[in-house]
Amino acid sequence: MALIITSPLRGWAAPLDQVPDPVFADRMMGDGVAIHPLGDTVCAPCDGEIVALHESAHAVSLRSDEGAELLIHIGLETVALKGRGFTPLVARGARVARGDPLIRFDLDSVALAAASLITPVVVTNAETFTITRRTVDRAVGACEELMALTPVTEPSRRWSDDGTVIAQPVTLRLPHGIHARPAARLGECARGFEADVQLVLGDKRGDARSPVALLALGTKLGDTVTIEARGDDAERALAAMVALLDTDMGEGAAAATPAPPPASATPLKPGQIAGVIAAPGLAMGPVVRIDRSAIAVQREGAGSQIERTALAAARADVRARIAARAGAGSAQVAAVMTAHLALLDDPGLAAAADARIAEGASAGFAWRGAVHDQIDMLRATGNAHLAERIDDLIDIERQVLAVLTGTSADADDAPPGAILVADDLLPSQLVTLAESGPAGLCLARGGPTSHVAILCAGMGLPALVAMGDALDAATPDAVLLLDAEAGHATIAPDAADHSAFAERIAARDARRDAARARAADPCHTADGVRIELFANLGSVEDACAAAAQGAEGSGLVRSEFLFLGRDAAPSEDEQYAAYQGIADALPGLPVIVRLLDIGGDKPAAYLPFAAEENPALGQRGIRVGLAHPALLETQLRAILRVRPVGQCRIMLPMVSSIDELRAVRAIADRLRGELDIAERVEIGVMVETPAAAITADLLAVEADFLSIGTNDLSQYVLAMDRGNPAVAAQVDPLHPAVLRMIAETCRRGAGAGRWVGVCGGLASDPLAVPILIGLGATELSAVPGFVAEAKAIVRSLTSAQAQAHARAALDCTSAGEVRALARAFAKTALGESGA
Repeated sequence: MALIITSPLRGWAAPLDQVPDPVFADRMMGDGVAIHPLGDTVCAPCDGEIVALHESAHAVSLRSDEGAELLIHIGLETVALKGRGFTPLVARGARVARGDPLIRFDLDSVALAAASLITPVVVTNAETFTITRRTVDRAVGACEELMALTPVTEPSRRWSDDGTVIAQPVTLRLPHGIHARPAARLGECARGFEADVQLVLGDKRGDARSPVALLALGTKLGDTVTIEARGDDAERALAAMVALLDTDMGEGAAAATPAPPPASATPLKPGQIAGVIAAPGLAMGPVVRIDRSAIAVQREGAGSQIERTALAAARADVRARIAARAGAGSAQVAAVMTAHLALLDDPGLAAAADARIAEGASAGFAWRGAVHDQIDMLRATGNAHLAERIDDLIDIERQVLAVLTGTSADADDAPPGAILVADDLLPSQLVTLAESGPAGLCLARGGPTSHVAILCAGMGLPALVAMGDALDAATPDAVLLLDAEAGHATIAPDAADHSAFAERIAARDARRDAARARAADPCHTADGVRIELFANLGSVEDACAAAAQGAEGSGLVRSEFLFLGRDAAPSEDEQYAAYQGIADALPGLPVIVRLLDIGGDKPAAYLPFAAEENPALGQRGIRVGLAHPALLETQLRAILRVRPVGQCRIMLPMVSSIDELRAVRAIADRLRGELDIAERVEIGVMVETPAAAITADLLAVEADFLSIGTNDLSQYVLAMDRGNPAVAAQVDPLHPAVLRMIAETCRRGAGAGRWVGVCGGLASDPLAVPILIGLGATELSAVPGFVAEAKAIVRSLTSAQAQAHARAALDCTSAGEVRALARAFAKTALGESGA
């Protein structure tokens, strides 16, 4: 009689071949079925016993009463989440009945962090049971039949045994112990020999041929296991197993987990946690943890018309909320909200949800299924830079489900003055949470040049990222001192530390008030060297804020705020109106408009890009404009139309060759003729690639100015993707290698008689301002809220001081050493209070 194995999850059943991991697709673990989950609870697929439950709770193995051994592995690469998002509901050794809940997981947060949500359900003792019937290519509910198993009779394995056992201990280098993938490879290795091979850990042992037996050992990094072998080819088997187990099997800790936070430049006290500065500043307040909870929806609907009406109403409600936020927020906020509106109104998404409703699904179940179909398609492209679009899909999924179910999509009502603490945040989450007026942000993951970091800097919200698992110690309501100048946070400080920190904040506020009182004064060093202080802008509102802070112009107008999150490119008139509005808000002052910078991590729906193995090195920046001349010419015409002529200057992003500059200048000159403009309009380049930095003297012969974009320059100089959580924390623009590239750009540009500025994020870092001036930058373009303070810093130092400080920074060996030097300089030369 067949043994029926039921589905442990609601979802879509698929052949194991569709799992994008050869361990499962090639059946190294055994045969089975994969499930694309739509539910958040794993249930027992049969009566039996829990044999193994991984400490990360992402996988569970059980043995049925008939002896079938089954592995349920939730998602791919989920072992690296270290249990985040997973809640075990049983323990190893427990007896379970079919349908009993085993693991609950946060469907949304795991989907964001994992390589895939697809969940293999595998029979790992294929030599004992064979699958005679399976359910694939259709929806399946929890506890519905998934597989039928039939016992098989197989001749017992024959091997010669003279009683001799040979053994060798091995210390595990696997960062997550023996989980599914290593167990499969070990089993495959052991099955290549006649010898009996066992792994022993303490009083537990497991047959190396059995993945479940290896999982049941419960190993972890650093454990010493003993490999035992006996039989004719025992020596060869032992040698092969030792050779395999003495490696990390390609799962090194650096590749599997985010990079640990760098050590703080100052010795840490008890209760302090190091982090990477994403947005500078000081803050203190109670901890509010932001943990996304799952939103449960029922599968069956109450009738197609009722469910369609409910979904339409929920989408309309969410649409109104998003539109209100887009209209009330900054340019950065508006860009995020506009992208959400485009996704919410995506006709394909609506059609997919409607089709599910027609099949009897509830509005919530249909919407979640439609969204996750889109997510699966984006993941299948293999383009890691589409992760932001996935984040946005998850966000609108939660917002609609929250309205449908009457629950909260996220913790969006944190009290004013709180320190927000989370594993990571979506940009849209931050936009929502910022409305309540938090004091600061601490993230276990993330990087200093992420979009969340950029938003924090624009909001003036102090933030530390990449703080690691140590941030778990920040319990709700505990007082936290956030020092985004020294790069650490203090949890539950004593009275003395609390008082000293409060005095630092008071002194900082006094300096800020004094700086704002002189915001309109020209900016010179203490010995009279002129430094222009501009602002980075993304809207007319930003321009007004910058003018109030004393900005002497705009060194960077991010024109992509007009282009992203929409189905078609903006018209010439729409662009002209935006540029003219910014120019009018800064009368008589220079306004430098960066040409469209999309591609890489900023895709546009109306400009499809072919799949690229590394989008950061492919079609982006000016390369996109030259590849789409109609788009480029429309933007150039809009800029050239701004009056007075010449107030708006043109800047090319991601330049790597003088030929790109020549091509754009030729187009601009032709368009000036067509528009009957006699005046010459300045065209400069953004130095973001090592190629542009090292050929700055060549570019300066034909460019009117050079402006350094430190965010991208850092990732290209350091060969680290700032969007990759494994290395993003190390992409620090104060790294000596980046500083040396900046110094070389300034030297070569000045030698050709061109001014060199900095418009990247580094110009908004108070520790960096003296160094940049000392390296030779004569223009800085910062976030609007920092302009007045930057002016004050420049006024407080002499050019000789800045140059000596910059030379010392160039001789440092690490970004941490530079930051320590910069803090000491701020404390002594600038008279600021230290950490």
